[in-house]
Amino acid sequence: MSETIRILCVEDHRIVREGIRLLLEREPDLAVVAVAETGEQAVAEHRAHGPDVTLMDLQLPGMSGLEAIRAIRKDHPDARIVVLTMYQGDEAIFSALEAGAATYLLKDSLSDELIDVVRSVHAGERPLLPAIEAKLSEHSSRPRLTPREVEVIKLVSEGFRNREIAAMLGIAEETAQVHLRNIFQKLGTRDRTAAVQVALRRGILHIG
Repeated sequence: MSETIRILCVEDHRIVREGIRLLLEREPDLAVVAVAETGEQAVAEHRAHGPDVTLMDLQLPGMSGLEAIRAIRKDHPDARIVVLTMYQGDEAIFSALEAGAATYLLKDSLSDELIDVVRSVHAGERPLLPAIEAKLSEHSSRPRLTPREVEVIKLVSEGFRNREIAAMLGIAEETAQVHLRNIFQKLGTRDRTAAVQVALRRGILHIG
């Protein structure tokens, strides 16, 4: 008899979570041993159950999926985590893999792909589907925003003007303007609205 792969499913939507559980547990070698709705719960459930593989959504209430990956990997450096999300942006993919995820899947992936990936990750592999590899290739050719620039574009997305951003970050207004010009250049845009749209599409920013 093959070894049972014990899975933690982290997903804040109950219907989606139960659908994933039903899909996985149709396989005789897969068992969902715990579920979590938030990043904080994910860290606690991983600590309590020590699953073989964790399926992690990125958009979670409270602690994000990305933060949960980092926290779990800090406690358990060998943790095997599969990101399963709607986010298709190259920055989101890169950040998740950089944080320690073994691989990255989109929720519209075929069910057979998910099952195969879970088994591969359990076996110590880091499989990437061609579409994800293509996104990573795009990412490598693009300049990255600095952490400060990410802070600035996030505040821009929330509707703050340069003077307000400067005050909130404790910098001069002229410095905020320089950051914004650099952001425009790196994202290939000319105005604030377009910059926010590109940042959302690439996964630099997330809604919610």
